[in-house]
Amino acid sequence: MLTMDRYLLRQFLWVLFILLTSFLGLYIVGDMVNNFDELASHAVKHGGLIRVVSSYYAQRALPFLDITSSLLIVMSAMFTVAAFRRHNEMTALQAAGISKGRIVRPILLAGILITLVATANRELLIPRFRQQLSYNAQDLASEHVRDIRPVYDNQTDILLSGQGVILRSREIDRPTFFLPRGLDHYGRQLTAQRASYQAADANHAAGYLLTGVHQPADIAQQPSLKLGQQAVVITPHDAEWLQEKECFVVSQVDFDQLSGGRGGKKYASTWELISALRNPSLDYGSGVRVQIHSRLVQPFMDMLLLMLGLPLVLSRDNRNPLLAASLSVLVVGMFMGITMGCHYLGENLTISPALAAWIPLLIFVPVAAALGEPLWE
Repeated sequence: MLTMDRYLLRQFLWVLFILLTSFLGLYIVGDMVNNFDELASHAVKHGGLIRVVSSYYAQRALPFLDITSSLLIVMSAMFTVAAFRRHNEMTALQAAGISKGRIVRPILLAGILITLVATANRELLIPRFRQQLSYNAQDLASEHVRDIRPVYDNQTDILLSGQGVILRSREIDRPTFFLPRGLDHYGRQLTAQRASYQAADANHAAGYLLTGVHQPADIAQQPSLKLGQQAVVITPHDAEWLQEKECFVVSQVDFDQLSGGRGGKKYASTWELISALRNPSLDYGSGVRVQIHSRLVQPFMDMLLLMLGLPLVLSRDNRNPLLAASLSVLVVGMFMGITMGCHYLGENLTISPALAAWIPLLIFVPVAAALGEPLWE
């Protein structure tokens, strides 16, 4: 790596660091203002305020970086090149016969590397903290109940509902499961004190363990209910691993769907989203399909945004860093606006989900190619 490359790369990374800490600091301060009471009360029993705040926002920094990575890359690149031109350093290099494309090559390579890191963050790190990211500061209280989102299980026709969900313990508070015809031998409802989602094991398939069942009151004496050959509602009458006031309802509708689906979709990896489409109990609709395709094109979109921004600041008349900042905001705003508009059309099936994710590339790649002439002068 030449001295020029190291110098330009160092400036780029320094600007990137300043923007990252500024944006992240503003986010943390703004969020703490709204949630300080909840964080402080939780900190009393969990190691102090500094420990709780550090843990809480360290996890939330991951999706924040995912959202802002493309913006940080293009703004850092445009600031760096504008400052480089402002001090006539680029003029000197061009006088030596070095093209603009060669000068900004370390920035392009750094942009590719940061894009790959952002992709790894999106696909590997964020899914690991999906459960913690699914709740907010109010949910830090172990008994805080959030509104439930009733969901039909398309396999069994059971409507899963209840009084609310407790995200910290991942339980349903006072569950009410409405049974369809064919499973209503002892009533149309199953009600209990709590229900928790259980993964499949040697005793049962995936589903919900209901504790403190009070409708029907004699659940321990009732036989299990089946659809075809598969047991759907398992009672203590036929399962020794269940206690007297317990029953088990087989379902592939996981807890994230009842709590609003944030952890199940927004923070899931692309492979998990693809696997979820094969779940016969749920119909995720076009929104998840748009999300899957947008995940596939996201690295290309990040680099495309950089290729749109750099030519603007490399033009002959643009040496003002403030103008570079204004242009970067304008470019990002137009790019994000069109992208969000296409995704909205795809989610409403005005256009196909695949086309909704790929249209921004089809629109902006020719634009980037037309604007990219200053890179090769």
